[in-house]
Amino acid sequence: MLCIMINEVVTGRAVGGGTTTKRRAILDAALAVFARDGYARTSIESIAETAGVSTRTIYNHFTDKAGVFAAVVEDSATTVSTAHIGQVDDILGGITSAEDLEPSLISCGLALHTVVPPDAPHWGLLRHVQADAGHIPAHVINTWRQAGPSRVKRQLALHLADLARRGLLRLDDPTTAAEHYAALTNSAWDSALDPHPSDERAAELMKSAVAAFLHGYSATK
Repeated sequence: MLCIMINEVVTGRAVGGGTTTKRRAILDAALAVFARDGYARTSIESIAETAGVSTRTIYNHFTDKAGVFAAVVEDSATTVSTAHIGQVDDILGGITSAEDLEPSLISCGLALHTVVPPDAPHWGLLRHVQADAGHIPAHVINTWRQAGPSRVKRQLALHLADLARRGLLRLDDPTTAAEHYAALTNSAWDSALDPHPSDERAAELMKSAVAAFLHGYSATK
């Protein structure tokens, strides 16, 4: 199931439950165009041409370009966060002993940065969202956060709380611990001069991030 989802993120052929075929085609085309051109330079006409539909069809589904963009941001963030949550559940949910803790936290950090390929349209869209944040409605930014990173952090917090209950971590606030884990692993990954580090370099970066996390939260320190 997860492999299918990841392929959908890359190819833009996800089948959304309850959506029509044309709405799905519009969302997939809009993701590709917004990721490539950004919000300001994208037109309804270019989305229609890419989707193989008329502009009237787009307006039948969405009020305007802003409406298309908001829907694309939410749809893409939800798809990617679902893939990330699948990794969190598989990896952290599989910890059975203290010996599993550090390698599993390292594997989880790596998975959160690699399960969706760096050339997936979602990341191009996100770069434009971040670059144009001052010109994008606040509710769209908030929708991205809630459907994307905040959703993943909530799932991380649930697993960290479970690990604490089992005596494998020591923490008072699982939400704060999840924020720290995300910040450390993101910072470690972003510190690489090469945006696509080798497997060995990526593992080294993530190991240092997890060591810092465990310095604060290990139950055995």
